[in-house]
Amino acid sequence: MRLSVRIWQRIFAVFVAVLMCVGCSKVPTMALNPWEVIKVPTNVNLLDIAFTEHPEHGFLVGTSAALLETKDGGETWQPIKLELDDQRYRFNSVSFAGQEGWIVGEPALLLHSTDEGHSWSRLPMSTKLPGNPISVVALGQNTAEMATNVGAIYQTTDGGQNWKAQVEEAVGVVRNLDRSADGKYVAVSAKGNFYSTWQPGQNAWLPHNRNSSRRVENMGFTDNGQIWMLARGGQIQFSDPAKPDEWQKAQYPELATSWGLLDLAYRTPDEIWVSGGSSNLLRSLDGGKTWEKDRDVEGVPANLYKIVFLSPEKGFILGDHGVVLKYQGV
Repeated sequence: MRLSVRIWQRIFAVFVAVLMCVGCSKVPTMALNPWEVIKVPTNVNLLDIAFTEHPEHGFLVGTSAALLETKDGGETWQPIKLELDDQRYRFNSVSFAGQEGWIVGEPALLLHSTDEGHSWSRLPMSTKLPGNPISVVALGQNTAEMATNVGAIYQTTDGGQNWKAQVEEAVGVVRNLDRSADGKYVAVSAKGNFYSTWQPGQNAWLPHNRNSSRRVENMGFTDNGQIWMLARGGQIQFSDPAKPDEWQKAQYPELATSWGLLDLAYRTPDEIWVSGGSSNLLRSLDGGKTWEKDRDVEGVPANLYKIVFLSPEKGFILGDHGVVLKYQGV
């Protein structure tokens, strides 16, 4: 009996501590919330979004072979069911260049459209492909670049009939990777112990030790070529623009909480948004020097995994359980 009482006392103490931490955040609150929750007819995890040459026409992809289409700029979405041998595919990435679109997923899957997504054809993939595709970028007519979860990178210039390896050696299983506009990559190892970089012309990935004891959660590129890093415990870092191999001082926008930070994106050269677990959403208007919190979205029951700004006026945040936030401006 005494043991049960002690257990419940500990649980109550932890609960109180959590409540106290939730209320003690010193991050200023944003005056206005520029995000609208969009109703999407699915409850799967949404992983990527892309629009065609027409800004009102776009597609969402996610787990359980989720493919949704919008024709009004993302205000409403309709599911599309493809004729696949298995509806449990995970659609990891979607990309368009004009009317030509690509979708990659796992188990290894490659879909191609030449008519703005009105129809999709499945292209054959080699059984010797290292890993599963997790990223695809449409680069122009009949041209795209694909990367796998072990860091293999391939490019096609004939509409997906043939693919040429861009790197001779894979990097190993990765947690995530990101591609810059000029074709550079940064990849985080599966356990967040280290990260690797690659740029066109190199034969292999270049590994880098993480610069603190905190495991790396995600990394990506800024528009000016810097690299950003999100690490456990709410840490944010940016590479030094003058010394790319060195890092600026780490930031902790919200020390009072332990919610993990999951993604970062720029709306403008100075405005940064960072999302995380439990609908955590932060913004900086001065390039990361100071931060404020969007508390109006805290009630959204989702982890916010991905932020995409297609332009300063058009942006989306994707989360689990079919959650989509659409940027409405302020």
